[in-house]
Amino acid sequence: MDTLFSEIEQQARSEVAPLAVRMRPRTLDELVGQDDAVGPGSWLRAAIEQDRLSSIILYGPAGTGKTSLAHVIAQATKATFVEVSAIGGTVSDLRREIDAAEKRLAMSGARTILFVDEIHRFNRSQQDSLLHAVEDRVIVLVGATTENPFFEVNSALISRSRVVELHSLSDADIERMLDHALSDERGLGGKYQLSEKAREAIVLLAGGDGRAALTTLELAAGMVAEGTPDDPAIIEEDHVRAATPHRSLPYDKSKDMHYDVISAFIKSMRGSDPDAALYWLARMIDGGEDPKFIARRMFIAASEDIGNADPQALLIAEAAFRSAEVIGYPECRINLAQAAVYLALAPKSNAAEAGIDAALSEVRNGPARAVPDHLRDRHRPGSQDYGAYLYPHDYPGGWVDQRYLPEGLERGCFHCPSDRGWEAYRTDAVARDRAARFGAARPGVGPSAPSPDSSKG
Repeated sequence: MDTLFSEIEQQARSEVAPLAVRMRPRTLDELVGQDDAVGPGSWLRAAIEQDRLSSIILYGPAGTGKTSLAHVIAQATKATFVEVSAIGGTVSDLRREIDAAEKRLAMSGARTILFVDEIHRFNRSQQDSLLHAVEDRVIVLVGATTENPFFEVNSALISRSRVVELHSLSDADIERMLDHALSDERGLGGKYQLSEKAREAIVLLAGGDGRAALTTLELAAGMVAEGTPDDPAIIEEDHVRAATPHRSLPYDKSKDMHYDVISAFIKSMRGSDPDAALYWLARMIDGGEDPKFIARRMFIAASEDIGNADPQALLIAEAAFRSAEVIGYPECRINLAQAAVYLALAPKSNAAEAGIDAALSEVRNGPARAVPDHLRDRHRPGSQDYGAYLYPHDYPGGWVDQRYLPEGLERGCFHCPSDRGWEAYRTDAVARDRAARFGAARPGVGPSAPSPDSSKG
């Protein structure tokens, strides 16, 4: 029950709270954006309005309204709302809240909604401690996470909950938040205005993060003498830039964004787009990504996506990896950029990757195939009966037509060269040379060979 003293305490806390906290929505109608998740006609909105919420996991980037939505639920529900942060929470904290929820349910039939912020930070055993309480509806779990819950949250918890995804706010959503904060008494109370350039700068710097936008607004307002509702102070772009000199786009070196960005980087090089490759490379560098991780992926791409269409690509990628090892940031960014552009512009072939995968599939799923006798090792008794091995260097051009594949497999079954770059040039040259010298000779049949030399077997 609120008392005069608790109201005074709440007011004191509110006065010193950050702008983003003061401006948290109190109702669903005040929540900006997320119409797909909580807009009219959505399941979640109906569940909140009817106070019939079941366990949910709120998943989305920072600043999209996960915690705000939890506080709206707290305001709307008749259930007891309790909160535990996974950053400092323990299994004991969870068990204490679950025990209290069981007593409420048994004594008065009152439900308990347990909000766990940053739920992905709980380890598996901590998450397991919630299972029975969630399954038996002792508690209704509202978890919030910036990480993909299907990777970071116990699958048993996922199966007992509904995942609700929130998306980054649009520029229009951010502008609505700014206008509300500028005019509302909980915010800046009409004492400040944003110039058009300042508004654009905040929206750009926010990158879809509502909390970041309000924090930037608060910092920029702190650089200007306070005005009045009749004569508001003007916040200019220079104030915004001074308050937030560096734009920080979301990037987590070990989580989803890390994998999304490196995937975009590799696909941009594969798609021969050097501008896109440089952009995603810059995102990783700015986010503090390990340069060796970037270089390793380029090393792989050089063979997987370029291969022998340009054999130099593998050497360029190796040099980039070496630079990451011995030079490091900031200078190795230049080496990485040079290699990324080279790989993007190089002719592409996946023949090596496709060929080895096809060969592995044959080895693992096909019959056991014997080594042709003429290819077997000669250093054993009875090898004189293996048949003649034709030594290629004894023939013009260093090639002779003979079977190397085991019976049942024919040339072209694995290696399908592209029509690009060095690979196409060499494939055509070899074919022309063989046709000119041997015509349409059958595989395994060539001109008379010198007697087999066991030292060459």
